[in-house]
Amino acid sequence: MAARKLTAVLALSALALAACSDDDDERRGGSGGARLCIPFAGAQTTQGGQTAQGGQAAPAAAPTGPSAAMDDCLHRWGYALAASEDPADQVAGAVVAACMPALSRWNQQALAPAAGPTGAPPPSQAQSLITGEETNAMAERYRYAEGRALFYVVQARAGNCPAPPVTNGVPDGLAGAG
Repeated sequence: MAARKLTAVLALSALALAACSDDDDERRGGSGGARLCIPFAGAQTTQGGQTAQGGQAAPAAAPTGPSAAMDDCLHRWGYALAASEDPADQVAGAVVAACMPALSRWNQQALAPAAGPTGAPPPSQAQSLITGEETNAMAERYRYAEGRALFYVVQARAGNCPAPPVTNGVPDGLAGAG
């Protein structure tokens, strides 16, 4: 009789621990958190969005244009540096610093005179649709980069997302090393 009670108690304890472990994994970004991860441009992905090691997968679209290249840079560096124990905002600052060449290329578009629908160039200053303050395209792109870098770092940490492969200290897939 005592052996049956002991077996029942052990079985219930094991079930309780297993249930707690699954919940903790979800909160820490373990098995369920991987759904937060975004595949890298050019990576092979399966129908469920997971990165594949081969087989019948289609590559994610490679970035085209300076804005997409900037986002790809932030994504790759954000995931690559997310494992750092530094606060997320400091890591995001490092991500933006690593992507400065991509941000410079993106900002070069603003320097080229582009005619608007009326034939006149767009104004160099405008009111921000977010804050209402006077701003310009370059400042808004920098703010975008800061916010997006922080998002990618936190996303990678929450989803326990794998970093891209790194060669010579630079995440693979970055055009022009950043």
